[in-house]
Formats: sequence, C-alpha cells, structure tokens
Amino acid sequence: MKTIYQIALLPILFIVLISCIEKKNSKFKELTQAEQEGLSLSDTSLKKIKKTDAEWKKVLTSNQYHILREQGTEAPFKNAYHDNHKKGNYFCAGCKLPLFNSKTKFDSGTGWPSFYAPIEKNRVIEVIDESHGMVRGEIVCARCEGHLGHVFNDGPNPTGLRYCMNSGSLIFLAENKK
Repeated sequence: MKTIYQIALLPILFIVLISCIEKKNSKFKELTQAEQEGLSLSDTSLKKIKKTDAEWKKVLTSNQYHILREQGTEAPFKNAYHDNHKKGNYFCAGCKLPLFNSKTKFDSGTGWPSFYAPIEKNRVIEVIDESHGMVRGEIVCARCEGHLGHVFNDGPNPTGLRYCMNSGSLIFLAENKK
C-alpha cells in the first residue's frame, strides 16, 4: 500500500518541480530580455532619432511599427498594460526613452494604460490630431517622435490630465524588489 502512495505522488512532485523551473526560467528570461533591450532610467537624452521606414521595421514588431510609425491604435482591454498593477517604469518601444512611472498610472476605465503625468514633461510632445472627425492632443515621444497615444482633460488630480497610451508603444520594466 505504501508503494502505491509513493507511485501516486510521483507525478504530482514532477508537476510541481516543472512549474518551479518554468517560473524561475520565465523570471530569468524577463530580466535577460530587459537587459538586452537596454532599458535605463538614466538614458534621458532628447537628441532626435531619425530612421527610415525600413530601419524602423527591422527594430520594431509589426504591432509596434503600426502604432509608433503609422499612428495606429490597439483594441481597448486587449492590450498588455491596461490592467498592469506592478510597480515600475514604461519606456518608449521605439527608442527606449523612459516616459512614465507606475506611480502616475491609474485605472481610467477606458481599456488603455492611463497616466496623469509623464516622468518629465519634456519627454513627450503634444501635437494636434484632427483625424476621425475630432480635434485632440496626440502624444509623441520627444526623442523618436513615435505615436504613443492621446491626452485628455478628464484625468485625476494633481494634473487633471489623462495620458491614454497604447501598450504597443511602450515597454514595461518592473522595479527590482530589494
């Protein structure tokens, strides 16, 4: 009887072991990916980055290219960061400029990640967007001029602004737990 219990426990132990290994490996892959992408809060140069469409297509995913270079918009509630509650920083997916901190992120109910302020106001530029029969403020990255999203005057205090961003235009780097 004891042998039957030991045999029955073997698959359970195997599943637990595989789960732990996968969890450890996924954290390792996440850190390695972030390191490879060169994300740094100290990378604050606003020197313009200009690339041809072909050069952008080589370094961006098709979704990132559509959003950043073609002013695309992703579907609400079906994007990576609208429901992200982790602490960390959001970088431009095009040029890796640090743009937003999770401290200014809030749930706007719109289905897109929303912030009431960028890390520094000079890291984003507001331009007039008159597409789709509306006039609104389009937000672009100050360094690569990639389309990030739009800004609206219905956000919370202290700014009253809602920077409604596309997840595809951002890369999130979680804070290291110390």
